[in-house]
Amino acid sequence: MRSSSVLLAAALVGLLLPLPLGLRAAHADGGSNRPDIMPLSEIHPGMKGYGLTVFSGTTPERFEVEVIDVLKNFQPKQDLILVKTKHPRLEVTKVVAGMSGSPIYLNDRMIGAYAYGWSFGSEPVAGVTPIRNMLDELARPLPERIDGWPLKLLPQARVKTPESANRHASFDSSHRFQGALAAYDVQEHAAQLARSLGSDSHTLSALIPVSTPILMGGMSSRAIAYAQQLMAPLGLEPLQAGGGGAQEASAPTHYVDGGAIGVQLVRGDMNAMGLGTVTRVEGDKLVAFGHPMSELGVTALPTAIGRVLWFLASDQRSFKIGMAVRNVGALVNDRQSAIVVSQSAQAPVIPVKMSIHGAPGFPTANWSFEVAHDKFMTPSFTAVALGSALQRVANEHQDVSWTATSKLKVKGFPEITLQDYGVAMGGTPEAGEFGRSNLVRAMGTILNNPWQPAILESASMDIELRYARDILRLRGADVLESEIDAGAPARIRLTLVPFSGPEVTRVVSVPIPAHMAGQTVNLEIEPGYTEERDQAAPDSLADMIKNFQDPVYPSKSAVVTFGTGDAGVSFKGRIAHDLPPGALDVIRPETSSVAPESFPTTTRVVVDLPQFMVGRDRVSVTVRPVLR
Repeated sequence: MRSSSVLLAAALVGLLLPLPLGLRAAHADGGSNRPDIMPLSEIHPGMKGYGLTVFSGTTPERFEVEVIDVLKNFQPKQDLILVKTKHPRLEVTKVVAGMSGSPIYLNDRMIGAYAYGWSFGSEPVAGVTPIRNMLDELARPLPERIDGWPLKLLPQARVKTPESANRHASFDSSHRFQGALAAYDVQEHAAQLARSLGSDSHTLSALIPVSTPILMGGMSSRAIAYAQQLMAPLGLEPLQAGGGGAQEASAPTHYVDGGAIGVQLVRGDMNAMGLGTVTRVEGDKLVAFGHPMSELGVTALPTAIGRVLWFLASDQRSFKIGMAVRNVGALVNDRQSAIVVSQSAQAPVIPVKMSIHGAPGFPTANWSFEVAHDKFMTPSFTAVALGSALQRVANEHQDVSWTATSKLKVKGFPEITLQDYGVAMGGTPEAGEFGRSNLVRAMGTILNNPWQPAILESASMDIELRYARDILRLRGADVLESEIDAGAPARIRLTLVPFSGPEVTRVVSVPIPAHMAGQTVNLEIEPGYTEERDQAAPDSLADMIKNFQDPVYPSKSAVVTFGTGDAGVSFKGRIAHDLPPGALDVIRPETSSVAPESFPTTTRVVVDLPQFMVGRDRVSVTVRPVLR
């Protein structure tokens, strides 16, 4: 009888003891009572404890903390614990980017994650996000697919959700580009996200999240400056402080509380990784950071175990220098009080290859890297990485002309071929030029489409360089006859000036319809690469991808355009020009609002040129009335 009592008591003690860090079971309710967590009601000023973070290598170390007080209702339904930290290195570095998520303990019970601080703070004071708020994020159900990608979570970690909720959670995101998709622009996308997050209004005196350092390696300083333009308003801080993402055989194989964790945005010949700290591991999943990375909601970004090299002190914001040493898991939820990572999940990545020709003797003309799959991060970091590669190969203080042929593969659709060109006068093209490239625009447009999830399978760009200013400047245009008969063509002489050499003239014959008799016709002359072809507004992702196949006129051309006064219509991905009078009234339905869209018809005449043209002009010609 006594032995049975002893066994029962031992079993009860075993149930009450906390599980090892890597073996804790995931709770369905983040607010349930746990013996190894201290509730806010027990926290008082002056209490002393410790935190865990990686100061060097991959093993967490202790630092001391003392509670200042609890700041109530700091965030919506979320308090904040103010603490002073003590450690020889923290006395120098104060608040450190990359420590976000470091678990804090009082009486060996976890209270939360080191997460907030003041810019230019002169003492090591931090804000701690309560662990219960973070565990609420851990308990949120996840869809089985995120933007069409299967998460493949461990069976015990998966939570089934209704199909309607699954669709909403995995696709309808506030992070989708809100402008006209035909005019997708990555910098405008960044500005929209900053406004939606309210992250463009921080002041130096505000208590803000310890910004996530984006440690960048293998990239040029000018490309990193462009990344800062895109990422800084979102609370991300790109820094040239990262190294290559080589996998180290001696690296840990799983995450631990207080260990370094990286969110990989680019990996390969170039690297970009958001660095932070693991707060708490529970089964397959963990919470980290103690604040959002970018408040992406449900997402799928690759993660890695990090190795810290050094704490770099700065008067504005100190930060950790480090690198990824083992790819493990995926970030699956990005919320107000934490990021959630699954160690078993796999995140999609897009392999990107770049080949640069025309720089003889340069040994690194071929580049290969992977970019995270995300509506904003993908086009942004593709532009940054492509710009960095070209700057590395063609870093010259002379004129550089370049043409690029890109290929983009979207799962389930034909491969898209895209053309770009540029002329950098007096130096290498900036990374921002690639943000405006057709490849990056296509990526952003397709990923942000409103019809269905799209998975980008691969991308490539082949660039041909010429160290010359291969452009023709349009000096002017003249009509050879200011008046023409009805049905006769207008003749225009274009005067083109190359960078060096004699002027070039070209006479263009432009057919003018006879029905324009008695009118004055305005003729616009523009470069072919600026003139978009008439395309029906897409009604599906398939239509959108089709429109990318041939979006503009040949880059080495001039296009003469004029309006005919006739009507055209677009409907269900098709276009009809020059409809006869009354045709639109006939085809417009009377019982439905789904109708063809009308537009004024424009006639274009394409003039092939040996080089790219810059500049534009306008001339007019009068069509004599028909004598009866």
